[in-house]
Amino acid sequence: MKLGLLQLHITADIADNKTRLAEGIIDLAKRGAELIVLQELHNTLYFCQVEDVENFDLAEPIPGPSTELYGRLAKDLGVVIVTSLFERRAPGLYHNTAVVIEKDGSIAGKYRKMHIPDDPAYYEKFYFTPGDLGFKPIQTSVGKLGVLVCWDQWYPEAARLMALQGADILIYPTAIGYATYDTEEEQQRQREAWTTVMRGHAVANGLPVVAVNRVGFEADPSGQTGGIQFWGSSFVAGPQGELHYRASDDEEESLVVDIDLKHSEDVRRWWPFLRDRRIENYGDITRRFID
Repeated sequence: MKLGLLQLHITADIADNKTRLAEGIIDLAKRGAELIVLQELHNTLYFCQVEDVENFDLAEPIPGPSTELYGRLAKDLGVVIVTSLFERRAPGLYHNTAVVIEKDGSIAGKYRKMHIPDDPAYYEKFYFTPGDLGFKPIQTSVGKLGVLVCWDQWYPEAARLMALQGADILIYPTAIGYATYDTEEEQQRQREAWTTVMRGHAVANGLPVVAVNRVGFEADPSGQTGGIQFWGSSFVAGPQGELHYRASDDEEESLVVDIDLKHSEDVRRWWPFLRDRRIENYGDITRRFID
């Protein structure tokens, strides 16, 4: 399968962001991409740097204007698109939601982000209700997609549950970056940890993994922090954790990567981790902590 990734900087001009996203999708499709993955909350600046009730105005229903826009592109181009939207489910009830658009323009399925961070400059608990759709892969014409979102990428349980339900690939739209007050060494440790943990999900589950992150600097409107330098570094890893490609940490990129979904079965035959799981002894995994 030819996988398209679009790593972009985002501005306060939502219309311009959507225009550049559409142009990038069209270009990737012309270059042969069959599945195109966008970054987390790609229509807008990362508004979670502050807690501001006016930001709820950015949310939209699903289906809604964005699913109509990306659905039209998917249908015209004959591609599957993984989008990431701020969902207005009801007044006062909002989710961080990935929506998968089938190549006929219809909504193949959606995933509401389950793990919600709450850290300086990442005040997501103020905005997003934890997802209630579970960890369920989405069936599409290009395969069964295990779509998760950003903070989910640190949790092996989420990746495993997707794998156990037959996901062909794990996909992570992402918005993560450097804190300006951290040293260069600390910044790089965090970026490498981010890459490493998802490559570990690839190995443990024998599946390809793709993460698409935004890039560029976004200021903190409150001035409480120095803003976020999003570190890009979008990547595609194979089922043994091998890096097929990793993008720049400071430049926009549009790339098409060939991945062999059938290779996962070879790897799982060599390393049959699912066969050797001792599921009868894992009951305590659902406890918060084992005192």
